[in-house]
Formats: sequence, C-alpha cells, structure tokens
Amino acid sequence: MTDRFSITDAPAEFLSAPLRLTIDLGAIADNWRDMARRSGKARAAAVVKADAYGLGIEDVGQTLYHAGARDFFVAVPAEGATLRPYAPEARIFVLSGIWPGQEDTFFDNDLVPVIASEEQLAFWMALLSERGPYPCALHVDTGFNRLGLPLADALALADDVSRPSSLDPVLVMSHLACGDDPTSTMNRQQLEKFQKVSAAFEGIDCSLSASAGIFLGPEYHFDLTRPGIALYGGEAVHGVTNPMRTVIKAEARILQIREAKGGESVSYGASHVLARDSRLAVASVGYADGYLRNLSGHGVALRQTGLAGANGVIAGHRVPALGRVTMDLTVFDVTDLPENQVRNGDYVELVGPAMPLDEVARAAGTIGYEMLTGLGLRYERVYLDGEV
Repeated sequence: MTDRFSITDAPAEFLSAPLRLTIDLGAIADNWRDMARRSGKARAAAVVKADAYGLGIEDVGQTLYHAGARDFFVAVPAEGATLRPYAPEARIFVLSGIWPGQEDTFFDNDLVPVIASEEQLAFWMALLSERGPYPCALHVDTGFNRLGLPLADALALADDVSRPSSLDPVLVMSHLACGDDPTSTMNRQQLEKFQKVSAAFEGIDCSLSASAGIFLGPEYHFDLTRPGIALYGGEAVHGVTNPMRTVIKAEARILQIREAKGGESVSYGASHVLARDSRLAVASVGYADGYLRNLSGHGVALRQTGLAGANGVIAGHRVPALGRVTMDLTVFDVTDLPENQVRNGDYVELVGPAMPLDEVARAAGTIGYEMLTGLGLRYERVYLDGEV
C-alpha cells in the first residue's frame, strides 16, 4: 500500500514549511464508517467540537457529512454556526446548551441546544413561550457529576403531565465516565440508570455512548452513538490494540545538525549531559506548537519519575528528544543514524504512521485528545481527499 502521507505534489509553502501537518480526510471518513458499523442498529453521529479535535471543522465536517453523518455534536454555538454550511441537512447539537444572548445564533443556524440544568430549562421554556415550538435535547447526569439534569429531576420531568407541549426533546443523552475502561463497574451502574431514563422518555431517541462506549457492546448503543476521538485515529479504549486508521502526520523541519562533545549539556537548565560525542538535530517545534514541555527528554517534573521522553522518527529510525522542549525548538539525538540519512532541512515525524498519537501522548503523561486539540497555528496544513 502506498504511503498516503508521502506527498511530493503539495504547494510549495507546505513542502518548505517549518511545521507540516497532513490530514487524511479519507481516513476520517473510513473511521466514521467503521464506528457506524460497530454501532449496530444505532445511528452514528460525529463529534466535531474543538475545531474537529484541532483538525479543521469545515473540512472534517464536510467530509463526514458526505460520508453519511447526519447528526453532529459541537461544544459551543459558534462551532455550530461554522459547521452549518458544510452539513446543510444535519442536526447539529450544542453540548453547552443555550444562554441569554445566544438565541439568534441558534435559530438562525438551526442548532439544537442540549439542556443540562434547571436554569437552562427555565430559560428555554420562557424562550419557547415567545418563539413557539423548537427542538432541544436533554442531558441527564447518571453519575459523571459534570453536566446534566439530576436523574430524579429528569424522571420527574418525564412524568410531569403539566409539561408544556412546546418542550419537544428530540434526544435524551448521558455520558459515561469510565467507558475507556471496560472493567469498570461504573459503566454498568450508569447503564442501568440510563435505561430508566430511556424508559421514562419512551419514543424519544436516546444516546449514552461516545467512542469508548461503542466498544462496550449493543446494550450501550441505544438509538444514537457519538464517536469522537476514534474518528481522528485516537485510542478510545485502554489496553487494547487501536483499530482506527491513522489520520495525521505532523512533521518539523530540522534547522541545524550540530556536533557536541561528551560531557556537554543540551538545552535549558543543562539538565541533560551527553554521555558520548553526539550529533544533535534541532527541530522547529516546541510547546507553542502543542509539542508539550512534558515530552522533554530531561529536566521537567514528569521526567524526574524516570519515564522516557518523546521520540521522533527520521528515515524510519526513532530518535529521542534530548533536554527540555522549548517554546519553538526541540533537540533530537541523531547520533545513531547514518550521516547520509539526515541533513539540515529534512523533517522529523513527531506524530503519524511511524509515531502513533497515543504513544506520544503517553510520553507526555497525557492523552491523544490533548495532543490533537493542542496543535498550534504554525503548522502548514494539507488535506488528503478520497480513499486509498
């Protein structure tokens, strides 16, 4: 199979950029189709909040819409307004709900608020009394203790015969706290609570599972699933092989290769002292670009635990980061590479097919979600369309 990320016909500004990010839209579409298949009888939505996890809500949203997604979730109304032209017939749910001053954004862009509190519900009911019926979703807390109506309040609302007919929820949803851990007993506890919610709101679509919950099996699927991180190639479940296609390749230009003697130090704080004569590749990436400081080889708090720092990949060889990651620059040890395999101006793969997203995230003590959503603005981007 051809390496989709080896691009030779991209625009000159991409081929020469200090930082490059290649985004495979075909892989995103395939990942959505995979999650739709795994959702069984349930429909699969697409979660595109946080600018489609940092990859561009316009391009990603349009790709997913063309792949067949007709339900989308965003975090805030501005994201929904941006998405609307690219998903013209889709339902777009706004997870933060609606607040005074946002009414025009919702109604002008046909967005569906996810009501998550009694305060929001009261405001929504007052708004409906002025504007007439309009769909909404209800978020019910089943144990996460983040957003959502308390379970008892939601059940009471379902049974309230005096509930105005203008309150027209098209979806009732909740969210799993431990879906990424199939062994957690909390998954079953939340499922049983949500089953009560589903029964109380009979005839209304219900949704419990994001990416991880889909892998828990059909009981958790209900009517609509909400895949997010899996669409972007990230691991949804801990401790199992990730079945999703790789979506991105992030690369940094090597600005300089320098020789350094054993006993000399590298980067801020002189925290790494070279044990041998070394060749060092200084790459044009740092924490301003989402290449987190905790990816440093040495000299930051997490590294004091003895965990190794990040690796990059050059010419198929892994090369470790040395010393501290700085705002704009990171140093990689290329001593063990043949001299003819790396030179000034080459690129080091930071994240991609040879350097998996979640492996990099673990090296930073975080998760793939944070790595993706933290991608900085300095990456020159190119989007790959279609399928392999």
